Amino acid sequence: MPWTKKDYPESMKNLSETVRNKAIEIANALLDEGYDEDRAIPIGISQAEKWAENHDK
Repeated sequence: MPWTKKDYPESMKNLSETVRNKAIEIANALLDEGYDEDRAIPIGISQAEKWAENHDK
């Protein structure tokens, strides 16, 4: 199930809005590539946090 800015996994609720939106984008792309939700969510969060660290520089 693809996620949106208003409907996203509980594990993303404590992320900043910017990081959460990027995590949703990444996780949805992973779902499109065939990943299970159980893998797409943590990968999306991790990659979005790394993106945010580099994005601010």
